[in-house]
Amino acid sequence: MIINNDRALKVAEFLLQIKAIKLQPTNPFTWASGWKSPIYCDNRKTLSYPAIRTYLRQAYSEVIIEKYGTPDVIAGVATGGIAHGALVAQELGIPFIYVRSASKGHGLGNQIEGYFEAGQKVVVIEDLISTGGSSLQAVAALREAGLEVKGLVSIFTYDFEVAKNNFSEANCSFETLTDYHSLIEKAVALDYVSEKDMESLQAWRENPSEWGK
Repeated sequence: MIINNDRALKVAEFLLQIKAIKLQPTNPFTWASGWKSPIYCDNRKTLSYPAIRTYLRQAYSEVIIEKYGTPDVIAGVATGGIAHGALVAQELGIPFIYVRSASKGHGLGNQIEGYFEAGQKVVVIEDLISTGGSSLQAVAALREAGLEVKGLVSIFTYDFEVAKNNFSEANCSFETLTDYHSLIEKAVALDYVSEKDMESLQAWRENPSEWGK
């Protein structure tokens, strides 16, 4: 869900500018799932640009306060949400923890790293939402540990219906700084893609598993 449309377009412009998101409708990428995709997203690139990193940190923090109030702790999802989560926790002046994709196979066997207490309110930080699967695994781990998950905030979402359904079924609110609609709108405005390419990009989002076959 988008709270601020101007901010969404600004974040989309940043992602296109530094090629954190690449659009190639005529030369698609292949995802690990086997899906053909005209878009590739690597939000880790934003960490290499101090001005953009700062903007995102502040935008994350504003969304959290607007939507959820100040939580007791911020949790980053490994690995993409760890750095951004730590920056947001610093901005808000609150503790930070992070959630592994699975428990460690040695040592204490932790899945959640850092200090927290059961009953604390937590907001989860992600960099990207596709189907929502890995994000909701982290949410489940936090809940199992006794934390109250207020919601999740990410930089970008593909706006897949399956993600919306998965978050709804998990009873977990989520917000994003920008989304697929804002990205395409900004990409056309900046001449990154043509109107014809936009039709292909929209068709992919509506049926990604079959697109390009």
